[in-house]
Amino acid sequence: MPGWWSELGLPGLIDLHVHFLPERMERRVWHHFAHGGPLMGDGWHIAYRWPVERRVERLRMMGVRTFPALAYAHKPGMASDLNVWTLEFARRTPGCLPSATFYPEPGVDGYVRRSLADGVKIFKVHLQVGGFDPRAPELDGVWGLLAEAGVPAVVHASSVPVPGGYVGAEPIGEVLRRHPALRVVIAHLGMPEYDPFFDLAARHERVMLDTTMAFTEFSELGMPFPDRLRPALLDLGLAGKVVLGSDFPTIPYPYVHQLDALERLDLGDAWLRAVCWDNGAAVIR
Repeated sequence: MPGWWSELGLPGLIDLHVHFLPERMERRVWHHFAHGGPLMGDGWHIAYRWPVERRVERLRMMGVRTFPALAYAHKPGMASDLNVWTLEFARRTPGCLPSATFYPEPGVDGYVRRSLADGVKIFKVHLQVGGFDPRAPELDGVWGLLAEAGVPAVVHASSVPVPGGYVGAEPIGEVLRRHPALRVVIAHLGMPEYDPFFDLAARHERVMLDTTMAFTEFSELGMPFPDRLRPALLDLGLAGKVVLGSDFPTIPYPYVHQLDALERLDLGDAWLRAVCWDNGAAVIR
């Protein structure tokens, strides 16, 4: 991998969709991935089911210079404690972006304000697992805070791996209509609802898409990327609106397969440089 990105003239990779979780929560999440269920379908094998230190070292060896520890709350009372953990993890882990999450609950404005004051650079919400509506009244102030701060939120807003929660382009699209300055990164390119999420990215100045699991053999089997969107993918990437994401460590293949899948698109070195470094650097500076 270092040879791959160095040939592109890059100093490494910026991956904006990486997960590290508190140990007890991580064990439960990995159990769901391994055994499947209503939020996972059949589930899948986790390629990097390793101790945390080994995972951090592997990212470093591969040249992933910047990454978050994206955690997400799925019920009230979780987010604030998760944010304490992710901030501490970032402080002790070189290259890790300070990240945070939120949930529609009393006090959410307060702990999001604290997170921003503590230097959080990126937020994560999972509308499928969390099962909440991004248009919830409790979140209107939060979206406003993030829009004002210019801090991105990685939002799982599509029906991958299975439908559930308030997914689809309409709920988050309504949030964007209320808060047009909001910086949102749509996870997984919005698969399998590619078209409406590409439309959101084209229409909203600060909406981006991440490549997480897209174009891989695993995803192409059930949620193939439509060839008609290749010109839009090229244009959005060169316009700063597509960023690298991987879902490391909870992927069923080696990390390099994500990069191979991007290269096989044959969209050019300038597009790869933009997606794998430049666009991510611009959004987190």
